[in-house]
Amino acid sequence: MKLKNFLILMTLVAVVSDYLLHPFYPQFFELRFGMTNPKNVGYYFAAICFMVMIAFPFWAYVSKKVSELNILVYTQAVAGILALYCYQTESYTYFWIASLVMILFKGSYLLVYPYILKIVTKEEHPSTIGLLSVVVHMGGILGAVIGGMTVDTMDPSYIFLIMAGGDFVQMGMSAYLLKSKKYATHLIISEEPEKTENKFIPKGFILKLGLITLILYFSDFLIRPFFSLYWESFSPYTSKVVSGTVYAIPGFVALIALWINNKRKSQGHKGIINALCIGLVGLFLQGIPSDAVVILGRIIYGWAIFQGVVKFDVLLFELSTPESYAVDYSKIHFFQNLGVLLASLNVGIIVDTYGLQIPFYIALIGFTITLVLYFFVFKSVRTFHKQLVKT
Repeated sequence: MKLKNFLILMTLVAVVSDYLLHPFYPQFFELRFGMTNPKNVGYYFAAICFMVMIAFPFWAYVSKKVSELNILVYTQAVAGILALYCYQTESYTYFWIASLVMILFKGSYLLVYPYILKIVTKEEHPSTIGLLSVVVHMGGILGAVIGGMTVDTMDPSYIFLIMAGGDFVQMGMSAYLLKSKKYATHLIISEEPEKTENKFIPKGFILKLGLITLILYFSDFLIRPFFSLYWESFSPYTSKVVSGTVYAIPGFVALIALWINNKRKSQGHKGIINALCIGLVGLFLQGIPSDAVVILGRIIYGWAIFQGVVKFDVLLFELSTPESYAVDYSKIHFFQNLGVLLASLNVGIIVDTYGLQIPFYIALIGFTITLVLYFFVFKSVRTFHKQLVKT
């Protein structure tokens, strides 16, 4: 197995382990601690999001001095031990402390993403980023399925045992890669960008790209939490299986989009504007309470959000340099998670006040702002790309 594929497999293990309990925190808090107030779950999710926001930048800076795989050996070991503690503790306060510290150490697995892009050529970046995006989609779905089976057949607390197992597997895989003579783990393949490109890079591009993707991720996450309730509010097909399947349509579309992208010649970040425009159509259609129209909107939106997210990541790594990949991506990741955090804190209030359709219209406005900002801020980058195509 190639090093890239080995690391992608390790990413899948990490994502599955990370998503096991996400849909089932209400059941866990009720069964373990007798907590039934939804606010407790909301505050806990916000705390998790905050920890992820600070964890990745921290480990990215550490990776300047210590290699990514060496970091993972120790951080995943600590995360696994803390997961075992979370499984057995009966104290609500100690659970909060231990689980959030666990998230801090567990978040180091995000270093694998920029590390993979350092060991492949620039030409492979679009397809690799697309593949990683699909791995995250599928890992989240698989994690939810395994977590659901655990809750149905055993007890939500057992999820922490599985989670610990995933952390220890990552620790073992990292140690194996470091000790194996088969893999050149210190080899960086991605080449440096030409100096002539620097004049086309917008000043402070990390901050600008971070703010743009913050709005994009805020808009995307805003339509997620209450989608199933929205579907069941007008559709005669109110089965959880049906609403869950409709919810998952963008994930399945991402698989098709990845396959099509791999068949095409890579065009780098080109196509962001098209993706955002298509996303506007998908959001508008989803806001119309009709079975067929919403399904069509989910398909269109699934294509658009996959292409948009992938191409924004491609743009970041086009403008960054291999030695800065981890730090630059951690900064962008901070903004993206801030967008998710803001959406998660406000979506309940918005839906409670204005109804289940309003998130789609707010997301529509968010996509429009994202489109306008990208068009003006990164105009020089698009000009440079056109010059490259002509030559």
